[in-house]
Amino acid sequence: MFVEGDCFVGLLLAVEEPQLERLEVAVDAIAQVELDAHERPLHCHHEKSIVIDGEIAYVGGIDLTSLAGDRRDSRRHPARAALGWHDVTTRIRGPLVADVEAHFDLRWNAVTGERLPDAPPPAPAGDVTAQLTRTVPERIYAGASSGSFGILESYLRALRSAERYIYLETQYLWSPEIVAVLADKLRHPPHDRFRLLVLLPARPKGGADDTRGALGELIEADGGGGRVLACCLFTRAGSASDAIYVHAKVGLVDDRWLTVGSANLNDHSLYNDTELNVVTHDAALARATRLELWAEHLESTPAQVDGDPADLIDGRWRPIAEEQLDRRRNGLPLTHRLMRLDHVSRRSARLLGPLQGLVVDG
Repeated sequence: MFVEGDCFVGLLLAVEEPQLERLEVAVDAIAQVELDAHERPLHCHHEKSIVIDGEIAYVGGIDLTSLAGDRRDSRRHPARAALGWHDVTTRIRGPLVADVEAHFDLRWNAVTGERLPDAPPPAPAGDVTAQLTRTVPERIYAGASSGSFGILESYLRALRSAERYIYLETQYLWSPEIVAVLADKLRHPPHDRFRLLVLLPARPKGGADDTRGALGELIEADGGGGRVLACCLFTRAGSASDAIYVHAKVGLVDDRWLTVGSANLNDHSLYNDTELNVVTHDAALARATRLELWAEHLESTPAQVDGDPADLIDGRWRPIAEEQLDRRRNGLPLTHRLMRLDHVSRRSARLLGPLQGLVVDG
């Protein structure tokens, strides 16, 4: 087991106790652990991946740690007098597993000088075609000296092609390149019912002003058109409520493009940290993923959110999110999980996001 084509791609939106797949390790098993110092100053290895026996892989956003709190949560997000967590990862079978393993081998070889055993890629295991995209900074690994910036490229291509809606779940949103494309879509909407919906943490671990600056720029680009909405999540118990930390990194465009992985929408993730995402153009999987996510956030069922995305955003997302924000401002208990992100206006510090990209992200 290493922790770090036609294929099967499944989504673990959350883990319920009866469905939990446990990875059991014998008590006398030998674990070999190495630290990878191939990184840029002030940056890190941010990817989250697992490969088991070359047959199954997981790529997503969740950290396998209890640091910053217990990250095990469910789609019901029960109140627990602590920070809740929303995250998404992929479970992969088929030839794509070999690509995840090859990336691990690149890094393992750079640290240890060892190579993983050669093995043929797994046979096709489903009817979904997907691709592994990466961020690998240039001049970090001898086997990828020119770097790899496929995550940014795939996002830009997909966002530029959007016609009806863009839906993003991300911990941070201040990449100048991404924000510029989104702002252009809002200034020149490709369709009169085009919508941009973003799900973010209410209180991110750093960079809150930068994300709000970027959102302010998007709201100004929208010019009062009502095409953009930014939301966050809370769990509740009576008069008490706790934030649900949006740690997922998901992109959806027009029910025809989907990415899930570890990369946030900032230049840390898109240029300077190592990251892994899975991308697919499988329309059925993209649509099913949107319905599952929206059902979770709207506290509904997939059948109840099966409709035109613009109608759902205008008729369900926005009224609920606005009402919950009003209740919080007036000291009333919340009645729903969804809330509009507070303190975002056309006067927000619009330049903070781009400055963060230039100064901090490097």
